Amino acid sequence: MSPLEVGALLATVLAESPDELDREGCHRRLRDLCRLRNVLGGEEIRTTRRLKALAEQGRCEPAEAALGDHGGLSGRDAGRAADREEIAGSLPGFEDALSDGEVTAGHLDALAAAVQMLAAHPELVEEFRCHEEDLLGHAAGENVDVFRRRCRTLAKSLIARSDAAAGAKELERQRQRSTVRTWTDKTTGMFHLHAELDPQRGAIVDRHLQLELARLRAEDQATGDQPTAFMQLKVNALVAAVSTSGDGTPAPPELVVHVDWQWLLDEMADNQLCETVDGVPLPVDTVRRLACDAEVLPAVMGGDGLVKDMGRSTRTATPAQRRRLSAMYATCGHRRCRVAFSQCRIHHLRFWGHLGPTDEDNLIPLCDKHHHLVHEGGWTLTMTPDRIATWILPDGTLYHQGTTINRRHQPTAA
Repeated sequence: MSPLEVGALLATVLAESPDELDREGCHRRLRDLCRLRNVLGGEEIRTTRRLKALAEQGRCEPAEAALGDHGGLSGRDAGRAADREEIAGSLPGFEDALSDGEVTAGHLDALAAAVQMLAAHPELVEEFRCHEEDLLGHAAGENVDVFRRRCRTLAKSLIARSDAAAGAKELERQRQRSTVRTWTDKTTGMFHLHAELDPQRGAIVDRHLQLELARLRAEDQATGDQPTAFMQLKVNALVAAVSTSGDGTPAPPELVVHVDWQWLLDEMADNQLCETVDGVPLPVDTVRRLACDAEVLPAVMGGDGLVKDMGRSTRTATPAQRRRLSAMYATCGHRRCRVAFSQCRIHHLRFWGHLGPTDEDNLIPLCDKHHHLVHEGGWTLTMTPDRIATWILPDGTLYHQGTTINRRHQPTAA
């Protein structure tokens, strides 16, 4: 962008008050602010390059020190700025795009991280740079998270292509680098545990941790009290996971809820029973959310309140269905959510309480936050058989419409 264009854009931003904007106006303003940040990011790169040149001539302190002392950056951010200048020098098209406001500094950071992955394979760095034009085209239309995965995937594919045994060798290197350290801070008295594990063993540990976390979260919801902070639940889950005896597999969580069937169907009914086994009242919308991903045990009651028949427990989403869904989803099905699939609930697009079928066409993974929005929060979520979702705000405004599939490669789940 020319100085005149930058000045005009800045004047536009400063001339309007965000307090008077509607939703679309705020979105436009955010785009303008992003372009201004990108232009300034390009200027920071040029200044960093000059600082490096002056430092080589002995006329200036190191660039990272100047960025910290005079640019207000932390040591880590100053290092990233220096890396950003280096990658911009080797991929000039991205520097031009940043100065024009077409890509962000985060896109350059993603490139730098991918090149760092190739540090042990110098011969592949130049091959990576040959993809600049293709990467630039994607960066202009992708957010930083998606583009970072693209760069990382490209770097991995280059490594794998150069050495057919790279995967096995890399796993073995990761296993050799795996460590577990424990210590107690003498000042705070806090116990520290730090584990750095290879992906295979890390997945095993994470699986046990997530199972315990799911169990503890269900128990926490059943109390009806103020929810426990997520980090505290995670700490409790870690302690429970490492304390489990036997085969190490925790028992599945159980939350018993008694609710009138007609009320669960969103129909008016007398008494309107909806409570835990201990008599703690629960909002029926919350129970509908829990029923999306639970074991449901129907009971037929007589007029005298006695149980006449107890049906068999059935799980609304089977393990096989979860595996097939995981082949399409790496994260929550919301377009911007990065919560991992393993931490999501399986939501029925047509609610289970409304006799929604438990098949893949009616199921989507949602994190707790977005699961809450479509049950208690008043949002509307629908999806076509080809998994095109429509999100509607509580006031009826269209929020987003597009595909929900977010796993780049979709292998056949076992």
